[in-house]
Amino acid sequence: MDILECADGSYYVGSAIDAGYRLAQHQAGDGAAYTKRRLPVRLVYVEGFPTIEEAYLAEKKVQGWSRRKRRMLIEGRQADLPGSGSRSFAEGRRRERDAAADDHPPQSWR
Repeated sequence: MDILECADGSYYVGSAIDAGYRLAQHQAGDGAAYTKRRLPVRLVYVEGFPTIEEAYLAEKKVQGWSRRKRRMLIEGRQADLPGSGSRSFAEGRRRERDAAADDHPPQSWR
């Protein structure tokens, strides 16, 4: 998952398998329509995840956040985010996934 800061000061949250390549696309105007209208963009935050699915879930979560919460994440102030503690998104998603798996065992276990 990555966060780009656009020329107008807004943030664009996305995820890609190759963040560097995707950033180059955005900077060339070949990325999302949102960033195309707000060039130039610069990478201000990146967090890796074990799977693209986990990155996408984190992306959707952060897209729903206020500008203030996004800024806290960018500044490395995760401990100040309400309810997040100091763990990374990846750790949180793994814990949530593992807890869900415990509550709902695979069909073959039933």
